[in-house]
Amino acid sequence: MTEVNAPALPGAMPDRLPEGARPPADFDPRALAKTLLRSIRAGTLGTLDRNTGHPFCSLVTLATDVDGSPLVLTSRLSSHTANLEADGRASVLLAQTGKGDPLAHPRLTVLGTFAPIARETAADARVRRRFLARHPKAELYAGFGDFSFWRMQVASAHLNGGFARAADLMAADVLTDVTGADEMVAAEEGAVAHMNADHTDAIELYAVDLLGEAEGPWRISGLDPEGADLVLGDHTARLMFKGRVTSSGALRQALVALAKEAREGP
Repeated sequence: MTEVNAPALPGAMPDRLPEGARPPADFDPRALAKTLLRSIRAGTLGTLDRNTGHPFCSLVTLATDVDGSPLVLTSRLSSHTANLEADGRASVLLAQTGKGDPLAHPRLTVLGTFAPIARETAADARVRRRFLARHPKAELYAGFGDFSFWRMQVASAHLNGGFARAADLMAADVLTDVTGADEMVAAEEGAVAHMNADHTDAIELYAVDLLGEAEGPWRISGLDPEGADLVLGDHTARLMFKGRVTSSGALRQALVALAKEAREGP
């Protein structure tokens, strides 16, 4: 989180809490921010209007790269794409929804700079796979010539989890450290395919027994050193590993251990 005397971050709101207000002891802003970043499928994209500089907001579907960087798929026919082409600075608002007052639910604003992913590159293949695993219907148009993937280089984030539950966050607070995890990242695609083909029972156990989600044909859409992204139709869930995973062997052990926990209890 923002350090004393550190340069101001985009979106930062220091010293605005009412006098005497303190975050509850159970408030973990980093964990909540990472959960929102990894689990929200659609959000508000804020770009700078290329004509006047006014804030321009639009609804977009989102996914995340292995390190948690936000990913969007946009058409050159869209105004927000033209804005990004002129100035990549932008923000995305990820809001959890539910019953009652909408403002009672947590939301995260991520700020940074978007850049397009070059086609026919290793990054394009990885980003395309991860995005389409989260949004299968996008397969219908993702290959069109006017569509491209964009990846945000995160500068900062602002979390609002309710009264006295706000936090200014640095990029390192919301992103996943992939340093030294090249083996795990390289093994991700095969591990996801293997789990979805041969271990659907274990994936459902993760969702139902560990996360309290509804029963159904859950699948894994992505893996990273900190956890797994699960999807069931339009529903998503985030499963955290017990510790940081950096190798293919450790990834396999983590998935086996979680399945055992789901079957037998901790």
